[in-house]
Amino acid sequence: MKFICPNCRKEYDFMAIQLSADLNAIIAMLNTFGRHHAVVWAYAELFGVVPFHAKAKKLRLILEELKKLFDASGFSYQKRLYRISPEGIAEALNVVVKKNFADGLDSHNYLKKVMINISEREDKDSGRRTEKDLRKKEASLMSGSRDDTGGGALRPIASARPGLTQAPPYPVPEEQVEAPPMKTVPAARLTDEQVEENRRRVKALVGTITK
Repeated sequence: MKFICPNCRKEYDFMAIQLSADLNAIIAMLNTFGRHHAVVWAYAELFGVVPFHAKAKKLRLILEELKKLFDASGFSYQKRLYRISPEGIAEALNVVVKKNFADGLDSHNYLKKVMINISEREDKDSGRRTEKDLRKKEASLMSGSRDDTGGGALRPIASARPGLTQAPPYPVPEEQVEAPPMKTVPAARLTDEQVEENRRRVKALVGTITK
């Protein structure tokens, strides 16, 4: 199908332009799959996308669907959502690619069935790791090891209830500082005039208070 550009008045082939756009998009998308691009391409070929000049649009759509799958790290099947890692998706693609299909593929249903098993396995592995981490943390607390907040080490309480712990006393012995002894200052010797003057001042002060 050809058309005349209204601006330059040149004749262009619409199919050639569309093919060029599809091929550019395909090349750009392959880079987004990173180290999984080979298995992604092999899976796409199962949909009968050759010759590329005639099936470029179909190939582009398949790659776009796979890109959405990798970006979302999940998929839906029979109204249920599943989570799966990019490595799990690549593993499922590899399983499908190695299977011999007489007539190729026309949907992603077989891939989804393979991914369901991998998704459920990853969920179990994640649950085991979480439980293992919790048990490790509990064991660390029960043994009285230093916590992550930088607080002091806990020590067991000497009681009949095992497992209880208490914080060390504050201040700890090594932090206590003993004040130096005060110097002994000898009493000053006053003259008779100074003693009499002090008595006068005291009487005057008492008189002021009692008024």
